[in-house]
Amino acid sequence: MEKRITTPLTEEKVRDLKAGDTVLLSGVIYTGRDAAHKRLVELLDKGEQLPIDVKDSVIYYVGPTPAKEGQPIGSAGPTTSYRMDDYTPALLEQGLRGMIGKGLRNEKVVESMKKNKAVYFGAIGGAAALIGKCVKKAEVVTYEDLGAEAIRRLEIEDMPVVVVIDCEGNNLYEQGQRAYLESIR
Repeated sequence: MEKRITTPLTEEKVRDLKAGDTVLLSGVIYTGRDAAHKRLVELLDKGEQLPIDVKDSVIYYVGPTPAKEGQPIGSAGPTTSYRMDDYTPALLEQGLRGMIGKGLRNEKVVESMKKNKAVYFGAIGGAAALIGKCVKKAEVVTYEDLGAEAIRRLEIEDMPVVVVIDCEGNNLYEQGQRAYLESIR
């Protein structure tokens, strides 16, 4: 089922999403990869405040290319999500509701998603230019020294994503494998 969702991504909105749903996501999201995640969790470990408010937010695992003249961002394809797995539960505990990336997540992340009512969206790898066109505004908000991996605040419109893991732990990758194996029997 296709759904249109605008951030903030509240618990109520997350509960309505099921693995396999296609979503056109609009609103404000943040970017961040492993170097930025490491810094965020180090701040939490020291009892310090985060430089962004992750409550009811979505983080997109991306390191975009430089913007061409007249565009807010360059190509913006997803990066492999498991690189953030060690840091994700701490951010989910702070109220992070959504993550966008590609690939599998570990069991610790899935359990934390269930506990904290969060969702994992998959973006299409190889569609970086298309995804970049969904970005209407982009600005670096912190960790500028990380270059492409700096945390950016993006304003997006109708970014196509798929619910890969919902807040109940249902996993589209597992469901797809089962369906395929059953179809070849």
